[in-house]
Amino acid sequence: MNAPQKSIREQVSEQEWKLRVDLAACYRLIAMYGWDDMVFTHVSVRVPGPEHHFLINPYGLMFDEITASSLVKVDMECNPVLPSPYQVNPAGFVIHSTVHAAREDVVCVLHTHTIAGTAVSAQKQGLLPISQQASVALIGMGISQADDEPANGIGYHDYEGIAVNDDERPRLAHDLGHNNALILRNHGLLTVGPTVADAFLRMYTLENACRVQIAAQSGGAQLQMIEPKVLDGVRNNVRVAAGKGGVEALIWPPLLRKLQRINPGFDV
Repeated sequence: MNAPQKSIREQVSEQEWKLRVDLAACYRLIAMYGWDDMVFTHVSVRVPGPEHHFLINPYGLMFDEITASSLVKVDMECNPVLPSPYQVNPAGFVIHSTVHAAREDVVCVLHTHTIAGTAVSAQKQGLLPISQQASVALIGMGISQADDEPANGIGYHDYEGIAVNDDERPRLAHDLGHNNALILRNHGLLTVGPTVADAFLRMYTLENACRVQIAAQSGGAQLQMIEPKVLDGVRNNVRVAAGKGGVEALIWPPLLRKLQRINPGFDV
């Protein structure tokens, strides 16, 4: 008799399983907040270890039905590491594998095509300092920088068509640089983080900043910009507001509890 096939949870480490649960939850939260674009955007997570494997969504599943076990584990050449009946979106692979290869500090990469985010990405001036959300996105979301590098929160990358060509990789990596958010012009938004929780909150903040900008511009009145000296103090303010343990301890657990009430089953 053949031995029963092991479940995905039995084939991976506890650390990888936790990442799978967080990533599946992130996909469902994206659907809950209305940031999904049917099956055409992506979130990925780097799996611990020297192999540089990462997890990404199975192409063809809606975000609100993704589970920890259905996520696809691939290597840097997009070869599946574990058997899966699903494909991986090639555009998602180019963008995400580029970021994971360039940034060893990044565990999670989150990319969206929301209406507000894409609208701001099409504006020449990009994100404007007109709201508290924008001030956090522009200044307060920065990660650790070298002393001689600017502490920018957001980079910009010009549109080169659907991201399926390998020759775009160096420009993507360069434009992200040491930032933890990237506005893909005429395309959408991208955030990164050392945890799924960090990448998600950064996207939440950036998305809301874009929504406020589009709403404010639609009123037709002259916009009031936040002064640079005010922006300079935002970074420390955000660190204090996050409290001990940071965003992962403050916001992620209640988000998972909310998701368990509304759309359970992501953690199987």
